[in-house]
Amino acid sequence: MKITDIELTYLDVPFTPHTNEHMQYWLPHWRIVQICKITLDNGVTGWGETIPNYTWATVPDDIADRVVGREAGGLLWEDSLGAGVQIALFDAVGKTLNIPAYLLLGTKIRDWCPLSWWGMDMPPADWAQQCKDAVKQGYMSSKLKARTWYDLHAAIQAIIEDVPPQFKLDLDFNATLANAANAVDFLKTLERYEQIAMIETPIPQDDVAGNKQIRQRINRPIAMHYGSPPILTTLHEDVADGFVVCAGAYRLLKQATVCEEANKPFWLQMVGTGITTTWAAHLGAVCVQAKWPAITCMNIWESELITEKIELRGGFHRVPETPGIGVEVDQTAMKKYSVDYTFVEPPRHVYRYSRLNSEVTYYGCSKQELHSVYPEDAMPICETGSTLEVVSDDGSKTFKELYGAVQDGSTLRRVE
Repeated sequence: MKITDIELTYLDVPFTPHTNEHMQYWLPHWRIVQICKITLDNGVTGWGETIPNYTWATVPDDIADRVVGREAGGLLWEDSLGAGVQIALFDAVGKTLNIPAYLLLGTKIRDWCPLSWWGMDMPPADWAQQCKDAVKQGYMSSKLKARTWYDLHAAIQAIIEDVPPQFKLDLDFNATLANAANAVDFLKTLERYEQIAMIETPIPQDDVAGNKQIRQRINRPIAMHYGSPPILTTLHEDVADGFVVCAGAYRLLKQATVCEEANKPFWLQMVGTGITTTWAAHLGAVCVQAKWPAITCMNIWESELITEKIELRGGFHRVPETPGIGVEVDQTAMKKYSVDYTFVEPPRHVYRYSRLNSEVTYYGCSKQELHSVYPEDAMPICETGSTLEVVSDDGSKTFKELYGAVQDGSTLRRVE
């Protein structure tokens, strides 16, 4: 089973129209997908994918020198080869041995794996639309990027009016609540909603004392990214109910063993289209504590890049039993989306934060920077009636002046 060839192809896969209304300004570079094709000396091919501007490990530039001519079976556990290469290796070796990939990973303990919808921060009506779309596609949960510049009560109320009562919401604050005082005060107000299943990273994860206080005082599970703070500290101080796990197969199974011994559930967070989503199902099939719905963000792209779409039933999808990872890459989509670039810049824009009292603040930083800039400015926490809008470059003199006023960390405040 020696590797005779490796091919890497970059695709620009458009977001779905509704997702693109927001994602184009924050993470347009997530449209770039790198497809890996590995060919063995027995003629078998394996396929994998990497989201190069996000994933836990990108494919090294010298990948051909590192793998061509080597035995594929001896490379399965080398996480440093990158996400797409590792998936392709498991696919090719599984096909050669005529077994599904999960048998190379461990002992299967479930046939169906839970999967969650994913959505970035959006105004209430847009979150509601995202969750309605999720229900139509068979999802029963959604992980949403909760942000303090929105009226989250209005957003949650808009969602629960349009989805079944069993539909669950996981809120990821990415540390934007800043400190335990803010977090406890606000998160207690969310306990009235039975649909909220868990809270992820409300404040910086290295604030052990603050996270411990939050976990002791709120009545929802707290999820944290595995490894921050160090796992022994996390378990000793008992600051998390469960984890977000995102790694290569070798590291991931080590982390899964710790979670199993500590009886801590986790969700697999492995961003990608139908290829990565199916790979996550194989991992979820053998990891005892992979009980929380996996996050792959598959729903954000207009194509799953596989010939047969993944079917969700009640929020679960079936682990394939066919050799390898069990999907066929859509060659028509490969040709359609193939590109010669590896990054996409967002269109020029500023952010407009408005409050009910007509006070407006304009920010010129990126959405990623706003995660820290907004709390550092001691701005309100999910104030009633507050919202954040994109002001895009329309070529006007007004925008040019506005854009110039908020550069280099400056903000513009006025009543409108």
